[in-house]
Amino acid sequence: MLLRSRFISFFALLLALALQAACAQAEPLAGPTGLKNRYEELQGELASNQFKRPIYLNSSEGSGAVKGDIYAVLPYPFAQVREALGTPENWCDILILHLNTKYCRLSAPQGKTLLRMHVGKKIEQDLSDTYRVDFNYRGGANGADYLSSTMQADKGPLDTSDYRIQIEAIPLPEGRSFLHLTYSYSYGMASKLALRAYLMTVGRDKVGFTIAKRGAGGEPQYVDGTRATVERNTMRYYMAIDAYLAGLVAPPEQRLEKRLETWFAATEQYPRQLHEVDRAAYLSMKRNEYARQQKPAE
Repeated sequence: MLLRSRFISFFALLLALALQAACAQAEPLAGPTGLKNRYEELQGELASNQFKRPIYLNSSEGSGAVKGDIYAVLPYPFAQVREALGTPENWCDILILHLNTKYCRLSAPQGKTLLRMHVGKKIEQDLSDTYRVDFNYRGGANGADYLSSTMQADKGPLDTSDYRIQIEAIPLPEGRSFLHLTYSYSYGMASKLALRAYLMTVGRDKVGFTIAKRGAGGEPQYVDGTRATVERNTMRYYMAIDAYLAGLVAPPEQRLEKRLETWFAATEQYPRQLHEVDRAAYLSMKRNEYARQQKPAE
């Protein structure tokens, strides 16, 4: 039983690591005009949905690739969003809010902007027990009416590859902004088998947000499998962005606590999909991981 438990835990970790990013098959950025058109097209979905907030989530799975997209109206002025999300120095403070992000460090080797990330389980871990993924940060547009940026990693655990996290945003009236977050990744046979093992064991009861069908009584039956995992992590990253922006209203010394509390409270609104640890465990783990992240680079 102990060996089987370790085996399942190993594959669950591989799945979590594989789903920390996104792939080269992601759709091109829409640009300011395209994103504005998308905002107009999604008015109905943004106004009324199961999330009870102005967001729209979509996912897709193809041959050897999986992708999640989220569109959201943010209650923050575009200048604030542009400064926060268009600055690579801020992204480690955003990414560390996610349960599986254990460490993040910004560096600039050979003139490149690099985010060194360590990802792992939903518990505290030594960095030696985590997996390192190096993201190249590529800034895009950073103007008065449009923001874009991309983080890309060529390799991940097992035979996953072409990781990409991509954002774009435009201003909206009344001091709001419209955000599009995409993340996807490519995978081969080894990681496909790891995903299958996870989904047949500890991940078998986990679901996403898309309603695949409804039962006889009208109750929603949510998508499961790989798409469900992508949707859960897409939501967690969106919530990390939102929590980071929400923390800016607090004094600098209180911002971390504000972000942690905001992120955890947001995930608990969807316990079926996102509940993993209790509040005390999350706060303690993230305080320690954030403190480690602030120490001089190893």
